[in-house]
Amino acid sequence: MAAHTKNFMLKGLLVFSAFLSALLLLANSAQAVDWESKRTQMIDMHLAPRGILNPAVLKAMKQVPRQEFVPKHIRKLAYADRPLPIGEGQTISQPYVVAWMSQLLELEKGMKVLEIGTGSGYQAAVLAAMGVKTFSMEIRPNLAREVKIRLKKLGYRVQVRQGDGYYGWKEHAPFDRIIITAAANHVPRPLLDQLKPGGKLILPLGNVRYSQNMTLIEKGSQGKMHTSQHGLVRFVPMVGAAQE
Repeated sequence: MAAHTKNFMLKGLLVFSAFLSALLLLANSAQAVDWESKRTQMIDMHLAPRGILNPAVLKAMKQVPRQEFVPKHIRKLAYADRPLPIGEGQTISQPYVVAWMSQLLELEKGMKVLEIGTGSGYQAAVLAAMGVKTFSMEIRPNLAREVKIRLKKLGYRVQVRQGDGYYGWKEHAPFDRIIITAAANHVPRPLLDQLKPGGKLILPLGNVRYSQNMTLIEKGSQGKMHTSQHGLVRFVPMVGAAQE
């Protein structure tokens, strides 16, 4: 085959390849997801009808881009009301549960909040969007490293520390609120000690292999604990000292 014929064919292939790339780009643009509408739909279908009425919670759920906290290959499911895997056997909680726990805590701007189990960072982002000073602990080094980058990239002011959340974060104690996003069969004593008088702690408490009860603990001014239960849930178990 003559050299000029080969060159002609090569140029033709390059032009055709560029044409296909342009078509794919147009197709992707046409299929771009309206994530804001997805968030509105999530609130209208899964949150408000089920009793999530706190304006600050709804505003944060409307603002935080959940799709950025979900692995790319399942991003289309970001606003489904279901937990999703994020790797290392962990999940991002379903939107309703994130909003529900946030509402039960009765958060106010400026409060200091400790989260145990950062995971993807979605709950931490919702807390930060509500105007609270958010501290979060993640026991898994890879998840902790990734979530620090993710939260910073998205502009959420959250202090993340890698370590066993069972022992809390003494340097920043006491906390107005503590939220544990993994199942435990008992309440870690160090966390109760780091809770302010008048503070609240919430966690899924019960059998870590089956189901738990969403439990809210309120610490009285004299240190006495008042406990209320709010319904059955199922979370992945808290690891580390909680299992000893």
